[in-house]
Amino acid sequence: MTMLCVKGRTPLRGSVAIGGAKNSAVALIPATLLAQEPVVIENVPAIEDVKTYCELLQQLGATVQVDGDELTLDTSTVDNIPIGNEKVQSMRASYYLMGALLGRFNEVTIGFPGGCHLGPRPIDQHIKGFEALGANVQRKEGEIRIEANQLRGARIFLDVVSVGATINIMLAAVCATGQTVIENAAKEPEIIDVATLLCSMGAKIKGAGTDVIRIVGASKLRGCRHSIIPDRIEAGTYMIAAAATGGEVVVEHVIPKHLEPLTAKLREMGVTVEESLEEIFVKGSDRLQAVDVKTLPYPGFPTDLQQPFTALLTQADGTSLVTDNIYSGRFKYIDELQRMGAHVRTQGRVAVVQGRSSLSGTQVRASDLRAGAALLVAGLIAEGVTKVGETHHIRRGYEQIERKLVQLGAEVWSE
Repeated sequence: MTMLCVKGRTPLRGSVAIGGAKNSAVALIPATLLAQEPVVIENVPAIEDVKTYCELLQQLGATVQVDGDELTLDTSTVDNIPIGNEKVQSMRASYYLMGALLGRFNEVTIGFPGGCHLGPRPIDQHIKGFEALGANVQRKEGEIRIEANQLRGARIFLDVVSVGATINIMLAAVCATGQTVIENAAKEPEIIDVATLLCSMGAKIKGAGTDVIRIVGASKLRGCRHSIIPDRIEAGTYMIAAAATGGEVVVEHVIPKHLEPLTAKLREMGVTVEESLEEIFVKGSDRLQAVDVKTLPYPGFPTDLQQPFTALLTQADGTSLVTDNIYSGRFKYIDELQRMGAHVRTQGRVAVVQGRSSLSGTQVRASDLRAGAALLVAGLIAEGVTKVGETHHIRRGYEQIERKLVQLGAEVWSE
């Protein structure tokens, strides 16, 4: 089993370039199934989830060409065959195939999605949207079948704010007859990114980035060229790592506005954060102050940064409260931090972090993608060597993370 090894106590210094957003890429790639012509996507991150999605599209009959960080997808020849295999179960975002294939063929049969185990993550809001558009949904033997004679626009109110449901309903609705209105829609930057691609393909979408999205169905979508937005979670992870090690790091190729919730909390802790047009400079502090954090849908503090940020809070003066309002199962990594010497305890959806913990390197296991990032941050802080197992989780969402950390002066290697 491959492990990522980290020798701690080295301040990170230098600059790091951020790749395309993982949470955009895994929605943009299936969105190309709606086009009748080739689509070129630029700034594609070299991560496992992208590789898996490309293999899924090839399984359907699409032509996929990779040239550096540029991806050309021709889905004009795809067949609507049932999809149910390990690739679907390896990532949560495989559910976007539901909306895309339903929008393209009016029917889809697919296995239930997998991905990180973060507690209950139902797809009921996705199903509610598909049914409102006129689809019939059947579940049986580990798969789901969705079919419609014709998709028709509808007014859909999401009971909870859901990024996945918002995007999935958009994918199904862009070719439906009439107008679809999604109320209580999620507002994440990745939703705007997907809407931008769809509009470039000929879709008619207004309101992406607000809580009301209006879609007028189009009869046919064309090819286009699109560049993925920077990955705010990758950027935030390196900002946290810089603060945790007391380093000085310039995070390049970012949209600072997308990182405002994290920037505000870092400054509250005493970290220096300076923004320019496409860069953020982070300088750590000798005395970090405890802060309380609650994860919320965008523009609130992102749940995907809760875990690495909690690792940082172990070094702050005082006691911090971390509340995850999005995923109940996101505290599994706390046991691993405790093994490293962190004084953290959980109470339901709240983690109580007693700061100024002396962390020591040991062997730990990444239970999910962002837990892996948290343990790497903890390893950068700790005395000695930390060995992080189950690194396939980390590689699902972080592009060339070893190279980038080494570039910043960290001692990181695989074994």
